[in-house]
Amino acid sequence: MSQLDAEQEGETDVDRAPSFEDIRWTSCSLEDFTDLYWDEIAPCLEANGIDSTSEKPTHQWFRDHNARAFLAALRRHHDRSFGEFWKEDLGLGNDDEGYSWATADEATIDALEQFLERRKSRYSLATSSVDALRTRLNLYVRAYRKANDTDDLLTPIQRDRETPAYEAVDACYAAFDWLNEGAEHEYSGQTLQRVRRVVDAWYQHLVGRRIASINPASGLYDEFKWEAEDSSTPALSADHIRKLMQAATSTRERLLLVALAGWGLRASEVAALHISQFHRNVPADDVPFIAFENRKNGPGEVSLLFGMDMLGSRIDELADNETWTGYLFPSSQGKTPHVTRDTIRNWFQTLASKASLPDRIQGERPSPQLCRRFWYDTYTTVLEGVLEGVDEIASEQGSNDPRVVMQNYLSDSRSRRVRREFMQKQLSAAFHGR
Repeated sequence: MSQLDAEQEGETDVDRAPSFEDIRWTSCSLEDFTDLYWDEIAPCLEANGIDSTSEKPTHQWFRDHNARAFLAALRRHHDRSFGEFWKEDLGLGNDDEGYSWATADEATIDALEQFLERRKSRYSLATSSVDALRTRLNLYVRAYRKANDTDDLLTPIQRDRETPAYEAVDACYAAFDWLNEGAEHEYSGQTLQRVRRVVDAWYQHLVGRRIASINPASGLYDEFKWEAEDSSTPALSADHIRKLMQAATSTRERLLLVALAGWGLRASEVAALHISQFHRNVPADDVPFIAFENRKNGPGEVSLLFGMDMLGSRIDELADNETWTGYLFPSSQGKTPHVTRDTIRNWFQTLASKASLPDRIQGERPSPQLCRRFWYDTYTTVLEGVLEGVDEIASEQGSNDPRVVMQNYLSDSRSRRVRREFMQKQLSAAFHGR
C-alpha cells in the first residue's frame, strides 16, 4: 500500500483523540455517556498507554485531547462530575475492591453478584453485557437507598421476614417513583424499562433460589408505562443494511458490514480482528464465536450467528498472500499491522455514500456506531419475538409474564437456541431481504 493510499484510507500516526462529531448532548442519557466513554475515550487512553479501567483520566487529559465537551455536557445535563461518573456509572472506583455498588450491605452485594454470574453462564452473555446489567441494577440499588433510607434490599423479602409483604412492594415501588419523578437526573423511558426488566429478573431469581419469598417488582409492568419511543437515539434500519450490502462490491466491504452490523462490534474491535480470535470448530449444539482478551472491562466473547460465509471468503482471499499475518483488515502502514479505527470509519463512510444512504439519520451521520445500535435494536426485537412466542405457554402456567417462562420453564440450551434462531432470521432478512 502506498503512502497516498494510506492517507486516503485515513491511517495516521498522530496522537489519537476522541471523536464527538454530530453528538447531540441534550439527547444523551447516562447510558449513552457510558457508551461514549468505552467507544471513544477508552481506546484513546489505551493508545496513550493509560489503562482505561483503572487509571482515571485527568481534566488536563480531556483538555489536551479536545474532549472537554464530554465533561461539560455530563455536568450540564446530568449534574455529574467525571469522578462521580467514573465511580457510579462506569463502576470503576479508585480502589482494588472491585465494582463500587451503591450499597455496603454484604448480603445484598452477594445476591447481586451471584445473579449476574448466573446470568452470564445461563445466557452465555459477554462481559460487556454483564457490565450493562450491573450498571442498571446499581441504579436501582441507589434509588432504593435514596427512597427508603436503607441499603439492605434482602431483609424485607426474605422467607423468614417479620414485615408484611406489602411493605417490601411499597419499598420497591418507591425506588421506581424516585427514578421516575424524584431523581436528580432525568432518565429516558428506554433506560427505565431496562432497569425494570433486570430488577424483575433479579427478584425472580431470588424467589427461584428460595432466597426470597416474594418478587416485589412483579407488578411494575402494569404500574409504570414507559414508552421506548422516549429515546431519540438513532440507528440504522434493516433497509439501510440491505442497501449497504447491495453496494458492497468486495469481500472486505461485505465483511466490514457484517462485523459492524451483524456481530455488533465496535470500530476499534473490527480494525484489530485477527484470525486467532475466531473459534469456528464448535460442538453441534453451539455456535462459532470471537474471543476478546480485553473488551471494555475484561475478556469477552461474541457469538457469530451470521456471516460465516463472508468470513471464510475473506480468509481465503488473504491467505493467498504469503506475507499475511492473520489480521482480517491488514495494513502495511502505521504503527500496527492492522488498520486503525479511523480507517474503518472512513471505509464505512465510503460504503454509505455508494449505497446512497441519507446524509443524516435523525440528525447523525451514518457511522459504525449506528451499525452497532442496529444490532442492539435487532436483538431487542428478537427478545420481544421470543416472549410473544412463549406467551401462550405463560398463560397455561398461570403467569401473565412470559419472562417467567423464559427463566423457569425453558432449559438453558432451549432458551439459547430459540434466541439464536430468531436472531439469525432477523439478520438474514436485513442483509439479504429474506
